[in-house]
Amino acid sequence: MAKVDSAALDLSWRSLEARLPLDELPTFHRAFLSWRGVEGAAEMPLRRVQQRVEAELNKWVQSGEASREGDDLLISRAALSGFSAAEPWLTPQPETQTQQPD
Repeated sequence: MAKVDSAALDLSWRSLEARLPLDELPTFHRAFLSWRGVEGAAEMPLRRVQQRVEAELNKWVQSGEASREGDDLLISRAALSGFSAAEPWLTPQPETQTQQPD
């Protein structure tokens, strides 16, 4: 995939994770791994799931699709296109308000 313009990196991975109830986070991470094509994610021990999620996020950074900011990762919402498990947790982007003529 092509490198993303830094202005398009409008979503914090850690804030996305923080929106999920804690007991749903392992399921979310396993779904993320499956969506990324990692085989056997459903059977992986939790520690291994966490390691693989970080590895997949690092792949995004290395390919230019994301950027590290401390221990967080900035991604574009478009990067999660097709990842249905994330959709309920993505806050809508602010809409541009247009004035109606009088």
